[in-house]
Amino acid sequence: MRAVAYAQTGDSSVLQLVERDVPDPRPGEVRVRIVVSGVNPTDWKARAGAQAGRPTPFAEVVPNQDGSGVVDAVGDGVAGFAVGDRVWVFLAAHERPTGTAQEFAVLPASRVVHLPDTASFELGASLGVPAMTAHRALTVHEGGPERLRPGALDGRTVLVAGGAGAVGHAAIQLARWSGATVVTTISSPEKAALATAAGAHHVVDYRADDAAKAIRAIAPDGVDLVVEVSPARNAELNSRVIANHGSIAVYATDGGAEMTLDVRRHFALNVRYQFLLLYTVGDAALSAAAIDVTRAVADGALPVGEAAGLPLTRFPLERAAAAHDAVEAGTVGKVLIDVGADAS
Repeated sequence: MRAVAYAQTGDSSVLQLVERDVPDPRPGEVRVRIVVSGVNPTDWKARAGAQAGRPTPFAEVVPNQDGSGVVDAVGDGVAGFAVGDRVWVFLAAHERPTGTAQEFAVLPASRVVHLPDTASFELGASLGVPAMTAHRALTVHEGGPERLRPGALDGRTVLVAGGAGAVGHAAIQLARWSGATVVTTISSPEKAALATAAGAHHVVDYRADDAAKAIRAIAPDGVDLVVEVSPARNAELNSRVIANHGSIAVYATDGGAEMTLDVRRHFALNVRYQFLLLYTVGDAALSAAAIDVTRAVADGALPVGEAAGLPLTRFPLERAAAAHDAVEAGTVGKVLIDVGADAS
């Protein structure tokens, strides 16, 4: 089978197209014929490492956490999957040597999820890290909900920072599906159009507007939950718009790893800051996210593509390095790698 692999950290040139034997699933594992592989910032960051030329955690690493495809073989003791099932996968390369940048991937059955028949493989490969991170961010408020479904966020106002990004896009869609009023901040008319297409009720250009004033006009009592990509940059804005008992869910450190907070103001409003990293949230949170995200997909609530607010940029497997470079360069939308013949 064809695979893309690297044996030391560095820029995208360390990625090499190689031929490898098709692996067999062990007990508790599922082999998936990968159709589309999704690329996330975490994928190129893991490949780059802290310094170029360092050894990798395994003798060889196949990158990319997310993907979609068809079950090709099932190991002993696996229930609920059969050869031919359409699936999406998540955290394929977490603490394992091989991700989805290859024609066949073997994963624990717990990281394989049925893909509704109405969903495309490109949609399945766009879930994983973005949608599951968004799910976690929307379920950490002290008043709940712990699960998402239609009506779960009725009466709540959610502010999504950076609504044109992949996680922001999924957060808008999941929040709206769950009944929230969704506000998002963006930096250009083009990104405003994408956030609106994703389903945001209100968009605020934080560069052109008095963002806090504009958000307060929408939510006079403040926003209940912030899905935050840039806590350092947005700390002051969040302090001005957060509601009493509001929560700020931080999933990234864009704009800096340190922030300054007015402690007294946050005391007065009983504000909760919740930091989250998908790789360490635990199996219960991952399982809940997989179930709820799949239900949202079945309901048609998580479409992808430019018309849905998430442009897709696609590369063939042999150009995996270019795909990683595109994500590192900040390409708007989702970057995918077409691996199998069913990708279109």
